[in-house]
Amino acid sequence: QVQLVESGGGLVQPGGSLRLSCAASGRTFSRYHMGWFRQAPGKEREFVAAINWRIGGGTVYRNSVKGRFTISRDNAKNTLYLQMNSLKPEDAAVYYCAASAAIVLTSTHGDYDYWGQGTQVTVSS
Repeated sequence: QVQLVESGGGLVQPGGSLRLSCAASGRTFSRYHMGWFRQAPGKEREFVAAINWRIGGGTVYRNSVKGRFTISRDNAKNTLYLQMNSLKPEDAAVYYCAASAAIVLTSTHGDYDYWGQGTQVTVSS
C-alpha cells in the first residue's frame, strides 16, 4: 500500500502560481512512477503530468500545461511536486496525485494503483 496526501492548493488569480505537494508513505515511493491528474466539476478526471520512478527517467505532460507546469520528485523526502505557473481559469480543478507500478511511464488513469484525496485549485480574479 502507498498512502498519498496532497497539499498546496488554494485560490490564485489568473497568471499566478501555486506549488502542489504530495507526501507519500508506505511502500517504497522511489519505485513508483508518479502522476498528477485533475478533475473539474462536471468533467472527467484528466491527466496532467507524470514522472518516471528513475531519476532522469523522463516526464510527460498534457499539451495544455507544457511550458507552464513542472513535475518533480524528491525520493529522499518521499514527496512529489507540481509547480504551476501562468495559471488560467481552465486549470481550476481538484488535483490528485497517483502512483503507478506500471512497467513504463504512463498517462492512463487505469494504470495508476494508488490515489490521494485531492487538493482544490481555484483560479479566479
